[in-house]
Amino acid sequence: MRQVIKGNHAVSHGVRLSRVKVISAYPITPQTTIVEQLSEMCASGELEAKFIKVESEHSAMAAVVGSASAGVRSFTATSSHGLLLMHEVLHWTAGARLPIVLANVNRAVGPGWNIWADQTDSLSQRDTGWIQFYCESNQEVLDSVIMGYRLAEKVMLPVMLSYDAFFLSHTSEIVDVPDIEQVDEFLPPYEPEFRLDVNKPRMFGGMVGPDCYYEERYVMFRDALKVLDIYPQVCEQFHAVFGREYDVVEEYRTEEAEIILVTAGTITSVSRIAVDRARGEGKKVGLMKLRLFRPLPIERWQKVLGNAAKVVVIDRDLCAGLGGVFASEIRSALYPLTNRSVLFSFIAGLGGRDVTPEDVEGMINYAAANEEPETMPLFWGLKGDQGGNHAETL
Repeated sequence: MRQVIKGNHAVSHGVRLSRVKVISAYPITPQTTIVEQLSEMCASGELEAKFIKVESEHSAMAAVVGSASAGVRSFTATSSHGLLLMHEVLHWTAGARLPIVLANVNRAVGPGWNIWADQTDSLSQRDTGWIQFYCESNQEVLDSVIMGYRLAEKVMLPVMLSYDAFFLSHTSEIVDVPDIEQVDEFLPPYEPEFRLDVNKPRMFGGMVGPDCYYEERYVMFRDALKVLDIYPQVCEQFHAVFGREYDVVEEYRTEEAEIILVTAGTITSVSRIAVDRARGEGKKVGLMKLRLFRPLPIERWQKVLGNAAKVVVIDRDLCAGLGGVFASEIRSALYPLTNRSVLFSFIAGLGGRDVTPEDVEGMINYAAANEEPETMPLFWGLKGDQGGNHAETL
């Protein structure tokens, strides 16, 4: 059934279709309407699940750690400071190998207080051991919930799917909401080998000394890398059932491209417009959209970007003292190549600031006009005493 729904409600339907059995939640703008709708689904009987109301995001994550440990498919959602409050339990979830799916609506971190789009919140959790996906559309949001459970339960690691506040969370788009029978065909019931069971007692979360801890972390690292092989298989299986195609990255007009843009989230949509305009002017410009970010699909990045003369990375995030997180990771991935692309790092759209096709065209033109990038990232579209410049760096 095709419906016009908001991104947050796309998540709710994805959870319902995945037959999640436990939902724990604490409200925070702009994710609140995800769990509001899920609570209504639970109350009406549309979703047969236990809805747990808690006093904080830390408790929300802890509650689903308990339910997932008992072998139950579990879900929670949050944003910004709520995700940061979960930080301790995010590490626990990955280390305990629990296949929880979490929806994070990307929102800026204060102060100053800001409720609009910014990907710094999820990117600051990149080393917790969670698989991370970034979504561009409401359809991709719904599909990523379903695929997230299929993937998480294969590798026994949690999945965080992120999408931009308000640009998707509160904006309505046409979404194909599949029949639950289709989803049942794709996503089998969750039946873990190990779970809390009074009839088969085991110990979970106990003390691990130096003689074992190192090997446990290695195994988690090794299994995270398996995602790079397993996720493409999940995508193929999803395409066979639902007809929609996904991959670890999405290429757009990258053939013979001399300049390739790299984007994540909704900036991708306006960047396609800029790419089309540049191509219309005879410029060889393409686009690589990031979807999977943890684990890093390094070989795929190298394959797509390795032949471009210049790479333009647009980060809607900021690591103080470093710059853009995506730019830093891509720069490292390209470093082993003999003929490395010249990488231009741009920061744009922080705190929900609009990034227009004209902005992206300006970044393309800047990269085309300069042989070497600045040492520090370029902050595009700053207001203030920049003398009319469109970009500023230190």
